[in-house]
Amino acid sequence: MVAGGDGVPSVVVPDPRRRRPGRGAWLHPDPACLRLAERRRAFPRAFRVRGALDASAVHEHIGAGRPQHAAHDRTDAGSVPRQAIDGKQVDPS
Repeated sequence: MVAGGDGVPSVVVPDPRRRRPGRGAWLHPDPACLRLAERRRAFPRAFRVRGALDASAVHEHIGAGRPQHAAHDRTDAGSVPRQAIDGKQVDPS
């Protein structure tokens, strides 16, 4: 992700190929991580800007708006692993 905009950055833009100029930041492609970063106001700190940044493009990129994953994006020690819920294979070794 990079901060973009005219002059002072005002939006967060996904940069999966890591080719865009500017200060970048890493984020797990997980809707829960995106919500946590927004709640902690991590984007303005990471990009060293004042004020809020629009992360709607990042929401769209990682699919954070999909309600079917909203209930499964956090697990605790006693619950089923997220990989089992999403149908991903996990190597037991």
